[in-house]
Amino acid sequence: MSDVSIEQIRCLADVVRVHAAARPSERALQCGAESRSFAELYERARAVAGALAGSGVRAQDRVAVIERNSIESLEILFGAALGNVVVVNVNWRLAPAEILQILLDAKTDLVMVGTDLFSLVETIEEELGEGTRVVALGEHPRWDAYESWLARHEPEDPGTVSEPGDVAFQLYTSGTTGLPKGAMLTTANLVTAWSHVNDTWAFEPGRSVNLALMPMFHIAGLGWATAGLFFGCRTVVVKDVVPTVILEVISREKVTHTFMVPAVIQFLLMTPGVETADFASLRKLVYGASPISAPVLEKALAVMGCELVQVYGLTETTGAITQLEPEDHDPKRRPGLLRSCGRPYPWVEMRVVDADGRDAPTGQVGELWTRSGQNMAGYWNNPEATRAVLDTDGWFRTGDAGYLDEDGFVYLYDRVKDMVVTGGENVYPAEVENALMRHPEVADVAVFGVPDEIWGEAVKAAVVPRDPANPPAADVLIAFTRELLAGYKCPRSIDYATTLPRNASGKLLKRELRAPYWEGAARQVG
Repeated sequence: MSDVSIEQIRCLADVVRVHAAARPSERALQCGAESRSFAELYERARAVAGALAGSGVRAQDRVAVIERNSIESLEILFGAALGNVVVVNVNWRLAPAEILQILLDAKTDLVMVGTDLFSLVETIEEELGEGTRVVALGEHPRWDAYESWLARHEPEDPGTVSEPGDVAFQLYTSGTTGLPKGAMLTTANLVTAWSHVNDTWAFEPGRSVNLALMPMFHIAGLGWATAGLFFGCRTVVVKDVVPTVILEVISREKVTHTFMVPAVIQFLLMTPGVETADFASLRKLVYGASPISAPVLEKALAVMGCELVQVYGLTETTGAITQLEPEDHDPKRRPGLLRSCGRPYPWVEMRVVDADGRDAPTGQVGELWTRSGQNMAGYWNNPEATRAVLDTDGWFRTGDAGYLDEDGFVYLYDRVKDMVVTGGENVYPAEVENALMRHPEVADVAVFGVPDEIWGEAVKAAVVPRDPANPPAADVLIAFTRELLAGYKCPRSIDYATTLPRNASGKLLKRELRAPYWEGAARQVG
Protein backbone atom coordinates (compact mmCIF):
# COMPACT_ATOMS: atom_id res chain seq x y z
CA MET A 1 0.00 0.00 0.00
CA SER A 2 1.27 3.49 -0.79
CA ASP A 3 1.96 6.02 1.94
CA VAL A 4 -0.91 8.15 0.57
CA SER A 5 -3.41 5.33 1.20
CA ILE A 6 -2.14 4.83 4.73
CA GLU A 7 -2.46 8.53 5.44
CA GLN A 8 -6.09 8.41 4.28
CA ILE A 9 -6.94 6.04 7.15
CA ARG A 10 -7.40 8.30 10.14
CA CYS A 11 -9.48 5.96 12.31
CA LEU A 12 -10.97 2.46 12.43
CA ALA A 13 -13.99 3.48 10.32
CA ASP A 14 -11.74 4.68 7.51
CA VAL A 15 -10.44 1.14 6.97
CA VAL A 16 -13.71 0.14 5.28
CA ARG A 17 -14.35 3.56 3.74
CA VAL A 18 -10.96 3.80 2.02
CA HIS A 19 -10.73 0.21 0.77
CA ALA A 20 -14.36 0.11 -0.40
CA ALA A 21 -13.49 3.04 -2.64
CA ALA A 22 -10.04 1.81 -3.70
CA ARG A 23 -10.71 -1.93 -4.22
CA PRO A 24 -14.49 -2.48 -4.02
CA SER A 25 -14.65 -5.91 -5.71
CA GLU A 26 -11.68 -7.48 -3.92
CA ARG A 27 -12.48 -9.90 -1.14
CA ALA A 28 -12.02 -8.44 2.33
CA LEU A 29 -13.24 -11.33 4.48
CA GLN A 30 -13.58 -15.08 4.09
CA CYS A 31 -15.00 -17.50 6.67
CA GLY A 32 -15.75 -20.95 5.34
CA ALA A 33 -18.02 -20.56 2.30
CA GLU A 34 -19.08 -17.03 3.34
CA SER A 35 -17.23 -13.96 2.07
CA ARG A 36 -17.47 -10.18 1.79
CA SER A 37 -15.85 -7.88 -0.73
CA PHE A 38 -14.60 -4.56 0.60
CA ALA A 39 -17.69 -2.88 -0.90
CA GLU A 40 -19.98 -5.46 0.73
CA LEU A 41 -18.20 -5.13 4.08
CA TYR A 42 -18.70 -1.37 3.94
CA GLU A 43 -22.39 -1.77 3.10
CA ARG A 44 -22.90 -4.24 5.93
CA ALA A 45 -21.05 -1.89 8.28
CA ARG A 46 -23.40 0.92 7.19
CA ALA A 47 -26.35 -1.33 8.03
CA VAL A 48 -24.93 -1.95 11.52
CA ALA A 49 -24.27 1.77 12.00
CA GLY A 50 -27.86 2.61 11.03
CA ALA A 51 -29.28 -0.05 13.35
CA LEU A 52 -27.14 1.15 16.26
CA ALA A 53 -28.20 4.76 15.70
CA GLY A 54 -31.84 3.69 15.37
CA SER A 55 -31.54 1.78 18.65
CA GLY A 56 -30.39 4.89 20.48
CA VAL A 57 -26.69 4.04 20.65
CA ARG A 58 -24.57 7.18 20.46
CA ALA A 59 -20.92 8.06 19.99
CA GLN A 60 -18.63 6.49 22.61
CA ASP A 61 -21.42 4.32 24.03
CA ARG A 62 -20.38 0.69 24.63
CA VAL A 63 -21.91 -2.31 22.87
CA ALA A 64 -20.91 -5.86 23.81
CA VAL A 65 -20.23 -8.72 21.41
CA ILE A 66 -20.13 -12.33 22.67
CA GLU A 67 -19.31 -14.31 19.57
CA ARG A 68 -16.67 -16.63 18.16
CA ASN A 69 -14.54 -15.37 15.30
CA SER A 70 -16.91 -14.59 12.42
CA ILE A 71 -17.58 -12.19 9.59
CA GLU A 72 -20.47 -10.76 11.60
CA SER A 73 -18.22 -9.85 14.52
CA LEU A 74 -16.08 -7.73 12.18
CA GLU A 75 -19.15 -6.20 10.49
CA ILE A 76 -20.27 -5.08 13.95
CA LEU A 77 -16.81 -3.72 14.79
CA PHE A 78 -16.64 -1.55 11.67
CA GLY A 79 -20.32 -0.60 11.82
CA ALA A 80 -19.82 0.64 15.36
CA ALA A 81 -16.71 2.50 14.22
CA LEU A 82 -18.70 4.42 11.58
CA GLY A 83 -20.75 5.91 14.43
CA ASN A 84 -17.75 6.23 16.81
CA VAL A 85 -19.28 3.56 19.06
CA VAL A 86 -17.04 1.42 21.28
CA VAL A 87 -17.15 -2.35 20.85
CA VAL A 88 -16.47 -4.58 23.87
CA ASN A 89 -15.56 -8.07 22.66
CA VAL A 90 -16.24 -10.35 25.63
CA ASN A 91 -14.28 -13.51 26.33
CA TRP A 92 -16.85 -16.25 25.72
CA ARG A 93 -14.64 -18.76 27.52
CA LEU A 94 -15.43 -17.11 30.84
CA ALA A 95 -18.03 -18.38 33.29
CA PRO A 96 -21.42 -16.58 33.12
CA ALA A 97 -20.75 -14.77 36.42
CA GLU A 98 -17.50 -13.39 34.98
CA ILE A 99 -19.26 -12.27 31.81
CA LEU A 100 -21.94 -10.55 33.88
CA GLN A 101 -19.30 -8.58 35.77
CA ILE A 102 -17.83 -7.32 32.48
CA LEU A 103 -21.22 -6.35 31.02
CA LEU A 104 -22.18 -4.45 34.15
CA ASP A 105 -18.80 -2.75 34.32
CA ALA A 106 -18.97 -1.69 30.66
CA LYS A 107 -22.45 -0.25 31.26
CA THR A 108 -23.66 -1.57 27.92
CA ASP A 109 -27.37 -1.59 27.07
CA LEU A 110 -26.88 -3.67 23.92
CA VAL A 111 -25.41 -7.19 23.81
CA MET A 112 -24.93 -9.20 20.61
CA VAL A 113 -24.47 -12.93 21.10
CA GLY A 114 -23.61 -15.83 18.80
CA THR A 115 -25.97 -18.78 18.33
CA ASP A 116 -23.90 -21.39 20.16
CA LEU A 117 -23.26 -18.99 23.06
CA PHE A 118 -26.91 -18.17 23.87
CA SER A 119 -26.79 -20.11 27.15
CA LEU A 120 -24.07 -17.84 28.55
CA VAL A 121 -26.40 -14.84 28.37
CA GLU A 122 -29.61 -16.72 29.21
CA THR A 123 -28.02 -17.69 32.53
CA ILE A 124 -27.44 -14.04 33.52
CA GLU A 125 -30.22 -12.35 31.55
CA GLU A 126 -32.34 -11.39 34.54
CA GLU A 127 -29.36 -9.68 36.19
CA LEU A 128 -28.55 -7.48 33.20
CA GLY A 129 -31.34 -5.00 33.87
CA GLU A 130 -34.60 -4.27 32.12
CA GLY A 131 -33.07 -1.74 29.74
CA THR A 132 -30.57 -4.17 28.22
CA ARG A 133 -31.36 -5.30 24.68
CA VAL A 134 -29.97 -8.61 23.38
CA VAL A 135 -29.53 -9.20 19.64
CA ALA A 136 -29.09 -12.82 18.54
CA LEU A 137 -26.69 -13.62 15.72
CA GLY A 138 -29.19 -16.27 14.72
CA GLU A 139 -32.75 -17.11 15.80
CA HIS A 140 -33.90 -16.89 19.42
CA PRO A 141 -37.45 -17.10 20.85
CA ARG A 142 -37.18 -13.79 22.77
CA TRP A 143 -34.33 -11.76 21.33
CA ASP A 144 -34.08 -9.72 18.16
CA ALA A 145 -32.51 -11.62 15.26
CA TYR A 146 -29.47 -9.80 13.84
CA GLU A 147 -30.72 -9.74 10.23
CA SER A 148 -34.20 -8.54 11.25
CA TRP A 149 -32.67 -5.86 13.48
CA LEU A 150 -30.56 -4.61 10.58
CA ALA A 151 -33.50 -4.66 8.17
CA ARG A 152 -35.65 -2.44 10.40
CA HIS A 153 -33.25 0.50 10.09
CA GLU A 154 -31.81 2.53 7.25
CA PRO A 155 -28.09 2.00 6.51
CA GLU A 156 -26.05 5.00 7.57
CA ASP A 157 -22.51 6.34 7.52
CA PRO A 158 -22.53 9.69 9.30
CA GLY A 159 -19.01 10.34 8.04
CA THR A 160 -17.66 10.72 11.56
CA VAL A 161 -13.89 10.78 11.91
CA SER A 162 -13.01 9.68 15.43
CA GLU A 163 -10.73 11.96 17.39
CA PRO A 164 -7.30 10.56 18.32
CA GLY A 165 -8.35 10.21 21.96
CA ASP A 166 -11.69 8.51 21.23
CA VAL A 167 -11.89 4.88 22.32
CA ALA A 168 -12.03 2.47 19.36
CA PHE A 169 -12.53 -0.73 21.27
CA GLN A 170 -12.34 -1.91 24.85
CA LEU A 171 -10.76 -5.24 25.76
CA TYR A 172 -10.94 -6.69 29.22
CA THR A 173 -7.87 -8.04 30.93
CA SER A 174 -7.78 -9.79 34.28
CA GLY A 175 -6.11 -8.15 37.27
CA THR A 176 -4.26 -9.44 40.28
CA THR A 177 -7.43 -8.98 42.35
CA GLY A 178 -9.32 -11.21 39.94
CA LEU A 179 -11.62 -8.43 38.70
CA PRO A 180 -11.30 -7.74 34.96
CA LYS A 181 -10.37 -4.25 33.80
CA GLY A 182 -11.42 -2.66 30.52
CA ALA A 183 -8.37 -1.42 28.63
CA MET A 184 -9.45 1.54 26.50
CA LEU A 185 -7.64 1.44 23.15
CA THR A 186 -7.96 4.65 21.20
CA THR A 187 -7.93 5.77 17.59
CA ALA A 188 -4.39 7.07 18.09
CA ASN A 189 -3.30 3.75 19.61
CA LEU A 190 -4.53 1.79 16.59
CA VAL A 191 -3.18 4.13 13.93
CA THR A 192 0.21 4.24 15.66
CA ALA A 193 0.38 0.45 15.83
CA TRP A 194 -0.76 -0.07 12.23
CA SER A 195 1.26 2.64 10.56
CA HIS A 196 4.75 1.41 11.42
CA VAL A 197 4.83 -2.39 11.48
CA ASN A 198 4.85 -3.21 7.79
CA ASP A 199 8.59 -2.91 7.21
CA THR A 200 8.89 -6.46 8.55
CA TRP A 201 5.33 -7.81 8.27
CA ALA A 202 5.23 -6.84 4.57
CA PHE A 203 1.49 -6.98 3.91
CA GLU A 204 0.67 -6.21 0.26
CA PRO A 205 -2.84 -4.99 -0.61
CA GLY A 206 -4.62 -7.26 -3.06
CA ARG A 207 -1.90 -9.91 -2.78
CA SER A 208 -1.41 -10.89 0.84
CA VAL A 209 -3.85 -13.30 2.48
CA ASN A 210 -4.03 -12.89 6.25
CA LEU A 211 -5.23 -15.74 8.50
CA ALA A 212 -6.99 -14.59 11.68
CA LEU A 213 -7.38 -17.55 14.01
CA MET A 214 -6.79 -16.26 17.55
CA PRO A 215 -9.95 -15.27 19.48
CA MET A 216 -11.00 -11.70 18.84
CA PHE A 217 -11.61 -10.97 22.50
CA HIS A 218 -7.78 -10.79 22.68
CA ILE A 219 -5.61 -8.07 21.17
CA ALA A 220 -3.71 -10.90 19.43
CA GLY A 221 -6.90 -11.81 17.57
CA LEU A 222 -8.66 -8.50 17.01
CA GLY A 223 -5.46 -6.51 16.52
CA TRP A 224 -4.10 -8.97 13.97
CA ALA A 225 -7.35 -9.17 11.99
CA THR A 226 -7.74 -5.39 11.77
CA ALA A 227 -4.06 -4.93 10.85
CA GLY A 228 -4.47 -7.09 7.75
CA LEU A 229 -7.62 -5.20 6.74
CA PHE A 230 -5.85 -1.87 7.35
CA PHE A 231 -3.36 -2.85 4.65
CA GLY A 232 -6.11 -3.94 2.24
CA CYS A 233 -5.47 -7.69 2.52
CA ARG A 234 -7.98 -10.48 2.24
CA THR A 235 -8.47 -11.78 5.78
CA VAL A 236 -9.48 -15.40 6.29
CA VAL A 237 -11.30 -15.90 9.59
CA VAL A 238 -11.29 -19.24 11.41
CA LYS A 239 -13.99 -19.67 14.06
CA ASP A 240 -12.07 -22.10 16.29
CA VAL A 241 -8.52 -23.33 16.60
CA VAL A 242 -8.69 -26.80 15.02
CA PRO A 243 -5.26 -27.87 13.70
CA THR A 244 -6.53 -29.96 10.78
CA VAL A 245 -8.79 -27.10 9.67
CA ILE A 246 -5.97 -24.56 9.94
CA LEU A 247 -3.65 -26.70 7.81
CA GLU A 248 -6.35 -27.11 5.18
CA VAL A 249 -7.17 -23.38 5.16
CA ILE A 250 -3.52 -22.36 4.78
CA SER A 251 -3.24 -24.59 1.71
CA ARG A 252 -6.66 -23.87 0.13
CA GLU A 253 -6.67 -20.10 0.64
CA LYS A 254 -2.95 -19.62 -0.09
CA VAL A 255 -2.40 -17.87 3.24
CA THR A 256 0.69 -15.66 3.28
CA HIS A 257 0.57 -14.21 6.83
CA THR A 258 -0.69 -15.37 10.20
CA PHE A 259 -0.26 -14.91 13.95
CA MET A 260 -0.21 -17.82 16.39
CA VAL A 261 0.62 -18.40 20.00
CA PRO A 262 3.29 -21.09 20.48
CA ALA A 263 0.77 -23.65 21.76
CA VAL A 264 -1.07 -23.47 18.43
CA ILE A 265 2.20 -23.85 16.51
CA GLN A 266 2.96 -26.95 18.58
CA PHE A 267 -0.51 -28.39 17.97
CA LEU A 268 -0.05 -27.92 14.22
CA LEU A 269 3.35 -29.59 14.29
CA MET A 270 1.85 -32.58 16.17
CA THR A 271 -0.93 -33.04 13.59
CA PRO A 272 -0.54 -36.21 11.47
CA GLY A 273 0.54 -35.34 7.96
CA VAL A 274 1.97 -31.93 8.84
CA GLU A 275 5.30 -32.83 7.22
CA THR A 276 3.60 -33.07 3.83
CA ALA A 277 1.18 -30.13 4.35
CA ASP A 278 1.29 -27.33 1.79
CA PHE A 279 2.97 -24.27 3.34
CA ALA A 280 4.29 -22.95 0.00
CA SER A 281 2.29 -19.71 0.18
CA LEU A 282 3.18 -18.88 3.81
CA ARG A 283 5.66 -16.03 4.06
CA LYS A 284 5.36 -14.72 7.64
CA LEU A 285 4.46 -16.45 10.87
CA VAL A 286 4.28 -13.95 13.71
CA TYR A 287 4.14 -15.45 17.19
CA GLY A 288 4.06 -14.30 20.79
CA ALA A 289 1.96 -14.09 23.98
CA SER A 290 3.63 -17.07 25.69
CA PRO A 291 6.93 -18.97 25.74
CA ILE A 292 8.13 -21.07 22.82
CA SER A 293 10.56 -23.92 23.27
CA ALA A 294 13.65 -24.35 21.11
CA PRO A 295 12.48 -27.73 19.68
CA VAL A 296 9.14 -26.28 18.60
CA LEU A 297 10.83 -23.26 17.04
CA GLU A 298 13.35 -25.41 15.17
CA LYS A 299 10.65 -27.75 13.85
CA ALA A 300 8.49 -24.79 12.77
CA LEU A 301 11.39 -23.35 10.77
CA ALA A 302 12.08 -26.72 9.16
CA VAL A 303 8.49 -27.78 8.40
CA MET A 304 6.82 -24.47 7.53
CA GLY A 305 9.73 -22.98 5.62
CA CYS A 306 8.65 -19.37 6.22
CA GLU A 307 10.05 -16.42 8.11
CA LEU A 308 9.27 -16.32 11.82
CA VAL A 309 8.82 -13.07 13.73
CA GLN A 310 8.49 -12.98 17.51
CA VAL A 311 6.65 -10.10 19.18
CA TYR A 312 6.04 -9.05 22.76
CA GLY A 313 3.26 -6.79 23.95
CA LEU A 314 0.18 -6.50 26.10
CA THR A 315 -3.45 -5.53 25.68
CA GLU A 316 -2.58 -2.23 27.35
CA THR A 317 0.07 -1.49 24.69
CA THR A 318 -2.26 -2.32 21.77
CA GLY A 319 -0.23 -5.44 21.13
CA ALA A 320 3.34 -5.72 19.91
CA ILE A 321 5.97 -3.28 21.15
CA THR A 322 9.09 -5.38 20.53
CA GLN A 323 10.08 -7.62 17.65
CA LEU A 324 12.65 -10.33 17.03
CA GLU A 325 13.38 -10.18 13.31
CA PRO A 326 13.48 -13.25 11.03
CA GLU A 327 17.26 -13.05 10.67
CA ASP A 328 17.60 -13.17 14.47
CA HIS A 329 16.02 -16.66 14.48
CA ASP A 330 19.13 -18.26 12.96
CA PRO A 331 20.56 -20.41 15.80
CA LYS A 332 23.96 -20.55 14.07
CA ARG A 333 24.27 -16.76 13.92
CA ARG A 334 23.60 -15.93 17.56
CA PRO A 335 21.79 -18.75 19.41
CA GLY A 336 21.25 -16.74 22.60
CA LEU A 337 18.90 -14.37 20.75
CA LEU A 338 16.20 -17.04 20.65
CA ARG A 339 15.67 -16.33 24.36
CA SER A 340 14.98 -12.68 23.56
CA CYS A 341 11.71 -11.14 22.40
CA GLY A 342 13.60 -8.69 20.22
CA ARG A 343 14.18 -4.97 20.32
CA PRO A 344 11.60 -2.27 21.02
CA TYR A 345 10.14 -0.71 17.89
CA PRO A 346 11.78 2.62 16.96
CA TRP A 347 8.71 4.57 18.12
CA VAL A 348 8.60 2.70 21.46
CA GLU A 349 10.61 3.71 24.52
CA MET A 350 11.49 1.07 27.09
CA ARG A 351 13.12 1.26 30.51
CA VAL A 352 14.10 -1.30 33.10
CA VAL A 353 13.33 0.05 36.57
CA ASP A 354 14.67 -1.38 39.82
CA ALA A 355 12.82 -1.76 43.11
CA ASP A 356 13.83 1.78 44.13
CA GLY A 357 12.34 3.34 40.99
CA ARG A 358 15.72 3.98 39.35
CA ASP A 359 16.78 2.92 35.87
CA ALA A 360 18.61 -0.39 36.16
CA PRO A 361 22.00 -0.83 34.47
CA THR A 362 22.32 -2.88 31.28
CA GLY A 363 21.91 -6.58 32.02
CA GLN A 364 20.23 -6.09 35.40
CA VAL A 365 16.72 -7.42 35.91
CA GLY A 366 13.96 -4.98 36.82
CA GLU A 367 10.40 -4.13 35.84
CA LEU A 368 9.86 -3.21 32.19
CA TRP A 369 8.28 0.20 31.62
CA THR A 370 7.25 1.42 28.18
CA ARG A 371 6.06 4.65 26.60
CA SER A 372 4.65 5.15 23.13
CA GLY A 373 1.59 6.19 21.20
CA GLN A 374 0.35 2.62 21.65
CA ASN A 375 -0.20 2.90 25.40
CA MET A 376 -3.88 2.66 26.30
CA ALA A 377 -5.83 5.68 27.53
CA GLY A 378 -6.43 3.83 30.80
CA TYR A 379 -8.81 1.36 32.40
CA TRP A 380 -12.50 2.14 31.91
CA ASN A 381 -14.18 3.50 35.01
CA ASN A 382 -11.17 2.59 37.15
CA PRO A 383 -8.90 5.59 37.82
CA GLU A 384 -7.18 3.90 40.73
CA ALA A 385 -6.06 0.93 38.62
CA THR A 386 -5.02 3.32 35.86
CA ARG A 387 -2.82 5.36 38.21
CA ALA A 388 -1.19 2.16 39.41
CA VAL A 389 0.18 1.39 35.94
CA LEU A 390 0.33 4.72 34.04
CA ASP A 391 2.35 7.60 35.47
CA THR A 392 1.92 11.27 34.67
CA ASP A 393 4.78 11.15 32.15
CA GLY A 394 3.05 8.44 30.12
CA TRP A 395 5.14 5.46 31.24
CA PHE A 396 3.26 2.16 31.49
CA ARG A 397 4.43 -0.36 34.09
CA THR A 398 4.10 -3.73 32.35
CA GLY A 399 4.33 -5.87 35.49
CA ASP A 400 6.91 -8.01 33.67
CA ALA A 401 10.48 -8.38 34.85
CA GLY A 402 13.34 -8.47 32.39
CA TYR A 403 16.52 -6.82 31.23
CA LEU A 404 18.07 -5.15 28.21
CA ASP A 405 21.40 -6.31 26.80
CA GLU A 406 24.08 -4.05 25.37
CA ASP A 407 22.52 -4.27 21.89
CA GLY A 408 19.06 -3.26 23.11
CA PHE A 409 17.47 -6.73 22.98
CA VAL A 410 14.79 -7.37 25.60
CA TYR A 411 14.92 -10.54 27.69
CA LEU A 412 11.89 -11.39 29.83
CA TYR A 413 12.86 -13.02 33.08
CA ASP A 414 9.78 -13.58 35.20
CA ARG A 415 6.40 -12.13 36.08
CA VAL A 416 6.43 -9.38 38.65
CA LYS A 417 2.87 -10.24 39.65
CA ASP A 418 3.12 -14.06 39.50
CA MET A 419 0.83 -14.28 36.49
CA VAL A 420 0.63 -17.68 34.79
CA VAL A 421 0.58 -17.70 30.97
CA THR A 422 -1.01 -20.91 29.72
CA GLY A 423 -1.55 -21.34 25.99
CA GLY A 424 -1.48 -17.57 25.50
CA GLU A 425 -4.13 -16.98 28.19
CA ASN A 426 -3.29 -14.91 31.26
CA VAL A 427 -4.27 -16.44 34.60
CA TYR A 428 -3.85 -14.50 37.81
CA PRO A 429 -3.31 -16.80 40.82
CA ALA A 430 -5.34 -14.60 43.20
CA GLU A 431 -8.47 -15.26 41.15
CA VAL A 432 -8.00 -19.03 41.32
CA GLU A 433 -7.05 -18.88 44.99
CA ASN A 434 -10.24 -16.97 45.79
CA ALA A 435 -12.29 -19.66 44.07
CA LEU A 436 -10.58 -22.53 45.90
CA MET A 437 -10.90 -20.79 49.26
CA ARG A 438 -14.67 -20.89 48.84
CA HIS A 439 -14.55 -24.68 49.20
CA PRO A 440 -15.40 -25.58 52.81
CA GLU A 441 -12.61 -28.15 53.07
CA VAL A 442 -9.79 -25.78 52.03
CA ALA A 443 -7.91 -23.94 54.78
CA ASP A 444 -5.19 -22.26 52.71
CA VAL A 445 -4.06 -22.27 49.10
CA ALA A 446 -1.38 -20.96 46.76
CA VAL A 447 -1.60 -21.05 42.97
CA PHE A 448 1.38 -20.84 40.61
CA GLY A 449 2.58 -21.91 37.17
CA VAL A 450 4.60 -25.02 36.38
CA PRO A 451 6.22 -26.05 33.07
CA ASP A 452 3.96 -27.67 30.47
CA GLU A 453 5.25 -29.01 27.14
CA ILE A 454 2.15 -27.96 25.21
CA TRP A 455 0.74 -24.92 27.03
CA GLY A 456 4.02 -23.32 28.14
CA GLU A 457 2.75 -23.20 31.72
CA ALA A 458 0.02 -25.08 33.57
CA VAL A 459 -1.90 -23.90 36.63
CA LYS A 460 -1.04 -25.78 39.82
CA ALA A 461 -2.48 -25.31 43.31
CA ALA A 462 -0.91 -26.13 46.66
CA VAL A 463 -3.74 -26.75 49.12
CA VAL A 464 -3.75 -26.95 52.90
CA PRO A 465 -6.85 -29.00 53.80
CA ARG A 466 -8.90 -28.24 56.89
CA ASP A 467 -8.69 -31.91 57.84
CA PRO A 468 -5.21 -33.16 56.88
CA ALA A 469 -6.26 -36.73 57.58
CA ASN A 470 -9.14 -36.50 55.11
CA PRO A 471 -8.30 -34.01 52.34
CA PRO A 472 -10.78 -33.33 49.53
CA ALA A 473 -9.94 -35.21 46.32
CA ALA A 474 -8.08 -33.25 43.67
CA ASP A 475 -10.72 -33.93 41.02
CA VAL A 476 -13.41 -32.64 43.38
CA LEU A 477 -11.55 -29.37 43.92
CA ILE A 478 -10.86 -28.91 40.22
CA ALA A 479 -14.53 -29.54 39.40
CA PHE A 480 -15.47 -27.01 42.08
CA THR A 481 -13.39 -24.30 40.40
CA ARG A 482 -15.01 -25.06 37.04
CA GLU A 483 -18.30 -23.83 38.44
CA LEU A 484 -16.73 -20.44 39.14
CA LEU A 485 -14.02 -19.92 36.54
CA ALA A 486 -13.25 -20.36 32.87
CA GLY A 487 -11.76 -23.80 32.18
CA TYR A 488 -8.28 -22.53 31.29
CA LYS A 489 -8.01 -20.86 34.73
CA CYS A 490 -8.70 -24.04 36.68
CA PRO A 491 -5.82 -26.01 38.21
CA ARG A 492 -4.51 -28.91 36.16
CA SER A 493 -3.06 -30.51 39.28
CA ILE A 494 -3.12 -30.09 43.05
CA ASP A 495 -0.49 -30.72 45.71
CA TYR A 496 -1.26 -30.97 49.42
CA ALA A 497 0.71 -29.33 52.21
CA THR A 498 0.46 -28.87 55.96
CA THR A 499 1.60 -25.23 55.72
CA LEU A 500 2.54 -22.77 53.00
CA PRO A 501 5.79 -20.76 53.03
CA ARG A 502 5.24 -17.13 54.06
CA ASN A 503 7.46 -14.26 55.10
CA ALA A 504 7.22 -12.33 58.35
CA SER A 505 4.44 -10.13 56.99
CA GLY A 506 2.39 -13.13 55.91
CA LYS A 507 3.05 -12.82 52.17
CA LEU A 508 3.18 -16.11 50.32
CA LEU A 509 6.63 -17.04 49.04
CA LYS A 510 5.53 -18.48 45.73
CA ARG A 511 9.03 -18.62 44.36
CA GLU A 512 9.77 -21.37 46.91
CA LEU A 513 6.75 -23.33 45.70
CA ARG A 514 7.62 -22.90 42.02
CA ALA A 515 11.35 -23.53 42.25
CA PRO A 516 11.37 -27.36 42.32
CA TYR A 517 9.25 -27.54 39.17
CA TRP A 518 11.38 -25.06 37.22
CA GLU A 519 14.79 -26.59 37.93
CA GLY A 520 16.49 -26.93 34.57
CA ALA A 521 13.64 -25.14 32.77
CA ALA A 522 13.90 -21.55 31.54
CA ARG A 523 10.86 -19.63 32.71
CA GLN A 524 10.93 -17.32 29.71
CA VAL A 525 7.82 -15.23 29.20
CA GLY A 526 7.24 -13.84 25.73
